Amino acid sequence: MDLSNRTVLVVGGTSGIGRELARRFAAAGSIVAVGGRSPEALSALAGEGFGTFSIDVTDSASVASARDAALARYPELDTVVTMSGVMLLEDLRDPVLFEAAATTIDTNLLGTIRVIDAFTPHLVRRGAGTFITVTSGIAFLPFPPMPSYAASKAAVHAYTEALRAQLDGTGVGVVELVPPAVATAGQEEVNPHALPLDDFATEVMHLLSQDPTPHEILVKGVLTHRWAERDGTYDDLVAQRSKALAMLPSRQS
Repeated sequence: MDLSNRTVLVVGGTSGIGRELARRFAAAGSIVAVGGRSPEALSALAGEGFGTFSIDVTDSASVASARDAALARYPELDTVVTMSGVMLLEDLRDPVLFEAAATTIDTNLLGTIRVIDAFTPHLVRRGAGTFITVTSGIAFLPFPPMPSYAASKAAVHAYTEALRAQLDGTGVGVVELVPPAVATAGQEEVNPHALPLDDFATEVMHLLSQDPTPHEILVKGVLTHRWAERDGTYDDLVAQRSKALAMLPSRQS
């Protein structure tokens, strides 16, 4: 992927990994726009020179409106990154928390699908372009306190694989970014092993620039997650990660 000559929309790019990747694409020479829900964050990014669009990925009308606005301003748009996501703790002994599961699936999985559905006709008509979906190491090695997050990201992985197969021959590439825990959005406070955001973004941009671009962008810090089943470490790692269940209220004495 030529990072210096793209027109990129980062949906969910108002903070954390998405915002940093938007800045990295721009620094490499690409034209970059950002979509998100926070008016304050969008205003700040507009001040940095980014195009900005209000979008709520849980609302089909909002997604369609943002698509139309983005394509009107950037008719040469060729790269769509779907970053929107929520990460919620769930205590499965408390059925009241079903709402957290619904929110997670609606944002992480259905939100990704809404964005892809909205922009697929444009990219296919162009005959060239790239979708970048975002999953997680947790898609491959679940973190038991966040069951619906793990399920949603595993589903996005499967959806990405199917999308790549269906778009084969159209000129539209499909890349899956698989982050480990990254020191942003409070991760650094609960996980001392979280990868520094700057290091993560540098490695991601290096991998994206390879020719050919890998189907999965796997920084070194996520390889233990991605290949746990293959390497025979899966059961032990899940058991180790299950110790974090102690953080749930029902497990505290």
